[in-house]
Amino acid sequence: MFGILVQKELKAILLSPKFAVTFGICAFLLLLSVFIGISEYNASVKQYDTGKQLADQQLREQSSFRMIQTKAFRRPDPMQIFVSGLTYDLGRWAGINQISSPRLRSSAYSEDPIFAVFRFVDLAFVVTVVLSLLAVLFTYDAVCGERESGTLPLVFSNAVPRAQYLLAKGIGAWIGLVVPVVLALLLCMLMVILAGVPMTGEHWLRTGLLMLISLLFFTSFMVIGLFISALTRRSSVSFLVSLVVWVAFVLIIPRAGVIAAGQIVRVPSVAEIQGQRDAFARDRWNLFRQDLDSLFENRRGAEPDSMTEEAMWTHMQTQDSMRRAIELDINAFEAKLYEDLSRRRNVQERLAFSLSRVSPASAFQLAAMSLAGTDLDLKRRYEDGLMIFRTQFVDYANKKTEDSPGGFQISFSSDKGMSIGTPRSKAQLDLTDMPTFVPPVQQIGATVEGLLVDAGLLTLYSLLAFAGAFVAFLRYDVR
Repeated sequence: MFGILVQKELKAILLSPKFAVTFGICAFLLLLSVFIGISEYNASVKQYDTGKQLADQQLREQSSFRMIQTKAFRRPDPMQIFVSGLTYDLGRWAGINQISSPRLRSSAYSEDPIFAVFRFVDLAFVVTVVLSLLAVLFTYDAVCGERESGTLPLVFSNAVPRAQYLLAKGIGAWIGLVVPVVLALLLCMLMVILAGVPMTGEHWLRTGLLMLISLLFFTSFMVIGLFISALTRRSSVSFLVSLVVWVAFVLIIPRAGVIAAGQIVRVPSVAEIQGQRDAFARDRWNLFRQDLDSLFENRRGAEPDSMTEEAMWTHMQTQDSMRRAIELDINAFEAKLYEDLSRRRNVQERLAFSLSRVSPASAFQLAAMSLAGTDLDLKRRYEDGLMIFRTQFVDYANKKTEDSPGGFQISFSSDKGMSIGTPRSKAQLDLTDMPTFVPPVQQIGATVEGLLVDAGLLTLYSLLAFAGAFVAFLRYDVR
């Protein structure tokens, strides 16, 4: 009897006119999203390669290590094809120099604001919005629709346990809807292979986990629709309730959680942090100029006639040491400000995610972004990597400055006396041992650990919804 019930539900779905239409649209959107993702990924790779070439060329054209600067670029990842996440919101490069801390700049949305209005359509968006709505639409009348058509009393005129009937309805609907989704996803993977996207074994592992978490999310909304159907007696009422629940879970709760966390935990803006840093730097440089004037006056008092070349060189070395000490103080103060900012952001993010995970859509979105490496940690990983690279770059430049003739030239002549200037030599710098920026890599182990939380929540929501449907159907009047 159980097999017959499953076959009946499966045939009802497959023979339904809306099945071919809705899943044709769904498959089209999945393939379109992957096609757009591949196109944007290829464009990002070209921009990345071109930017690196221009930065290397500009670096070779510099003639002094004293004010040397370069750029570090964020490398595109093939996983952004499926889940764009924050990829297009974050900057694509950061300036590396001895003065300011590196910050990612020039995002895709800042250069093309029109895309920020409508956002890119990726596979995660199709799953979150289209497939979840599809799952609800195909199960909202699973029980109440049978009652209205008169088939429910006929089924229970036989000795059919209610638990068996409900389970058969759920399994039949799941098979009928999941199989076409899996076929569409396999076509998407085939498109990626034919496009020649450089996917590694780890990328395929992440993609496989993404497909599994998508099916788990899809299942949770199917069971929610089954639960609502078991609570209502009319299909029209079930449809309206299902639509309201879908809007709440997909559109309202994720944003409400973030807004609530923003009101509970206040985080200073980057402009406020930069203002505090600039004020501190201004005070330190004013003090530096005062100390420099005092030092110069003392030297003039000790040697009223003139300074020897050795004394002048010693004075410049002392000035350079004082300057470096102030730069270290400013950098340390800035690092402390951003450390406090990062701590506050972490608290706010954890609260926002905890509140928004009440919705299955939020749990899936966070899991998908984590698997693709396009979540909030992407910005944090790159900023930490850029800070490490900047430290290496500045130390390298300072060492080269000390070993080279320097950025100033002191000369003495009987006609002009002492003169200070910059060397006119335009010899190319030796950059063979210069450190290079290594893009950070997300560890798959840490990703899987975080994934277990969201996968567990999606499983819990499915079990709770099915338990609710079972309890409601035990009391359901089949007449």
